[in-house]
Amino acid sequence: MQVIWWFLGVCGVLLLAVVALAIYDLLQRKHTILRNFPVLGHLRFALEGIGPELRQYIVTDNDTERPFSRDDRRWVYEAAKAQDGNFGFGTDNDLESTPNYIFIKQATFPVNADPAADTDTWRAPMAKVIGAARNRRLAFRPESIVNISSMSFGALGARAIESLNRGARLAGCLHGTGEGGISPAHKSGGDLIFQIGTGYFGARDEFGAFNLARLIETIGSEPVRGIEIKLSQGAKPGLGGVLPGIKVTEEIARLRGIPAGETCHSPARHSAFSDVDSMLDFLEMIAEETGLPVGIKSAVGESIFWSDLARLMSTRQRGVDWITIDGGEGGTGAAPLPFADNVALPFFDAFPRVYRCFAEQSLTDDVIFLGAGRLGLPARALAGFSLGLDGVNVGREAMLSIGCIQAQRCHTGSCPTGVATSSPWLQRGLDPSLKSVRCANYLIGLRRELMRLSRACGVDHPSLVSPHMVEFRRGDGGLMSLAEIHDYQDGWGVRAAPELG
Repeated sequence: MQVIWWFLGVCGVLLLAVVALAIYDLLQRKHTILRNFPVLGHLRFALEGIGPELRQYIVTDNDTERPFSRDDRRWVYEAAKAQDGNFGFGTDNDLESTPNYIFIKQATFPVNADPAADTDTWRAPMAKVIGAARNRRLAFRPESIVNISSMSFGALGARAIESLNRGARLAGCLHGTGEGGISPAHKSGGDLIFQIGTGYFGARDEFGAFNLARLIETIGSEPVRGIEIKLSQGAKPGLGGVLPGIKVTEEIARLRGIPAGETCHSPARHSAFSDVDSMLDFLEMIAEETGLPVGIKSAVGESIFWSDLARLMSTRQRGVDWITIDGGEGGTGAAPLPFADNVALPFFDAFPRVYRCFAEQSLTDDVIFLGAGRLGLPARALAGFSLGLDGVNVGREAMLSIGCIQAQRCHTGSCPTGVATSSPWLQRGLDPSLKSVRCANYLIGLRRELMRLSRACGVDHPSLVSPHMVEFRRGDGGLMSLAEIHDYQDGWGVRAAPELG
């Protein structure tokens, strides 16, 4: 009898709650759907909230979802788990009519590599030495053509950063810090590229201006191999970075020198320099004081910046050591939709314009060219190398390798996999000791596929793949090589390969 009364009591409470909700919905004026359809209208908002997950697992096919299709994610996940990566029955892609589809032209007589020469790490060092052209004291040759993009502590949680850094160490890769400074999670054994953004976090005074002494103090005892000045990034070009207040913990606030719990906005432009000429002075000053190679990262909009930079560097008195081009399809933790959707050129339109400026000044041997923006997939990466890249930086693909499911909740602080969140509860399921291995497996797996694809083209290294070896499907259905599409001259896009012994 008591059970019956308990059950009736619970039902009564639930009924009263539903009635109260219905009355509230009828009286509120903010949502028309709830006013017209009390109680039931909440189902619409619930379904909208899990829309990405529904599309990901139920609605979309293998190739239509963006930014990464199911096939893209499947390849990353299998590489991260060190599975064989073989698929049966043939491709399900539309090869005949998909615009911009990538075709890699294999050689009739491919390179017949000695399997014993390939180890589990699939070594693939860059063809150039970063900083050698400018005689930097600490110039070095990166051991990997695949490295981890700059993603800030704060945008990603501590356990995600630790997983990536440990994965970089295992794979012999570089790890970009992002503009949020060097956190304890970055100190897990991987070599770092310290990024300086417009907020100068880790290199600023109490007023937010750049401070050289603070920079030297920050990098003094850390494994920093180079410094990258971020001018802009593909997902929010022309707009400063933003870290939502919900993700600004006490630790993040302390590292950045900002109030905890408040949204952190970086300025849209640098205050330490105002044009190309003063930017080069700024870079040379940092390189001289630290001895480190210094590069820049930027999305591509106006072309005059790049032509001016190449012209000023042609005297070889000042110059950047590397250039990272981030395509407009690049990722971010938070950005306004119009900027993410419509500002900055996509990588395969952007990079050739930049490369041309330096090729026409005979400077391509003096600069290391890196690319970012969905280049963590083998065919896209190889196409980038054919246009002149020396290396690719992977961001979201590395996140996928440690458990990201493309839930697209990065800006909310409620990432369900604990990757893009500061929540201790959500991060607890992410084990760096396991996820770091998956990250390393993915990085090595991408190198493996790049080396195998290069050999299929008849060369020993991605640096030797020419733009004549890759064709794109045009919108009218025809095919053109990347050399034809971008009017590359003979020899553009190809470098000498390093010795791998």
